[in-house]
Amino acid sequence: MSDDSVDSVQTQTASRLEQDASGTAPAGPAPNGALSSEEIGRLTDEIVAALKSVYDPEIPADVYELGLIYKIDIGDDRAISIDMTLTTPNCPSAQELPSMVENAAASVPGVGPVTVKVVWDPPWEPSRMSDEARVVLNMW
Repeated sequence: MSDDSVDSVQTQTASRLEQDASGTAPAGPAPNGALSSEEIGRLTDEIVAALKSVYDPEIPADVYELGLIYKIDIGDDRAISIDMTLTTPNCPSAQELPSMVENAAASVPGVGPVTVKVVWDPPWEPSRMSDEARVVLNMW
């Protein structure tokens, strides 16, 4: 997965951005105090980069490339909501990883409060890993 790609992460905003005839959001300020598409893109890129600095203490790959991050929501108030999972419900790092993810996302300039929710549906499986994680873990 490249830094530009958030294929496995659904990034959303609470607002509905207006779209021009080409189907893209207009540049500049968004209506009604909503975040502009440029700001959403910047926040998304920086949050993903921050999440890539969080490593499972028992696995030499970051939580993003492992496919543990299921969803990142960015609200118009800049509040961040992240749905993540763990490789197993018995994960020894279950207590610390969500806090590490929360702290990483909160370190991004311009974000509001960050909430991390651990979800179990769908269950994590190795197919969620990026090619980068597969190389690191020698799982080809």
